[in-house]
Amino acid sequence: MTHLRTFTAAAGIAAVLSLAACSTTNTQGNQSASTTQSGYPAPSSTSARYGVVQSINLVRQEPNNSIGAGTIVGAVVGGVLGNQVGKGDGNKAATVLGAAGGAYAGHQIEKSNRQTPANAVQLVVRLHDGNNIILIQESAADIRVGDRVVVANGNARRY
Repeated sequence: MTHLRTFTAAAGIAAVLSLAACSTTNTQGNQSASTTQSGYPAPSSTSARYGVVQSINLVRQEPNNSIGAGTIVGAVVGGVLGNQVGKGDGNKAATVLGAAGGAYAGHQIEKSNRQTPANAVQLVVRLHDGNNIILIQESAADIRVGDRVVVANGNARRY
């Protein structure tokens, strides 16, 4: 009976945390931001657009703080261990505290193992139609202010 309760508690905690991990997060990764001078998003078109680079700035990308496998595993392990303590309401409290503590510990371990966020390059490009767009990409390689560039799929390159 005790093993069934332990398994049931662990499965419930895993289910709740799995659903939480499925939530939508805003990640930057290799995505690039593109807005017009007025602040509205530029049309999302796969066609190439041409312009001249107005400025180049180094920007720091924010780390992704979403719930990961470390958080989920930590919660399950903490919940199972907490479920071994006490009886009745004390057991339920220990299970919840164990799951919360395990989730926190797992998240901290996972965070410390992540790579430091990389720097990115922000380019302001004046398009031939007169609009300015802002692109954030991993590198600008050989692009300099004043260079003519083609913008396609959210990245600029010299032409």
